[in-house]
Amino acid sequence: MRIATLTLLIILVLDQALKWFVVVGLNLREVLFIQVLPPWFNLTMAWNRGVNFGLFANDSDVMRWVLIALAVVISTWVWLWVRRERGGAGLQLSAGFLVGGALGNVIDRLIWGAVADFLNFTCCGWHNPYAFNVADIAIFIGAFGLILFAGGKKDP
Repeated sequence: MRIATLTLLIILVLDQALKWFVVVGLNLREVLFIQVLPPWFNLTMAWNRGVNFGLFANDSDVMRWVLIALAVVISTWVWLWVRRERGGAGLQLSAGFLVGGALGNVIDRLIWGAVADFLNFTCCGWHNPYAFNVADIAIFIGAFGLILFAGGKKDP
């Protein structure tokens, strides 16, 4: 589980460091929008109180704690599953991505009450209304990797 642990720590540190740099350091929480490479890449402040794309968004404190608990339970289950399966490098890497990203978003909910999303990419005349963060990318990569590498050969 060394690969999973190292990956988790790298994702968690990268996610939180970038969030603090952008949200606090660049003061995106107050300026709300910074053009980086217009029109393709901008920093757009979005506080996500739900899950992906703001689904199930709710300002209630109960929903905040439900989403925190759900992320911790799923992360724990994935971690124990990969450990029990003695997953190879691909499975461990995927688990590290998913759990690191999930815990990054849990930290946001604990500190700010919502997930800090700010990466916004637009292309080809289409305006993308959604923002995301490093943790969201890591969760997607991790989930895809778990599907891809589950049930494969196991390393001794």
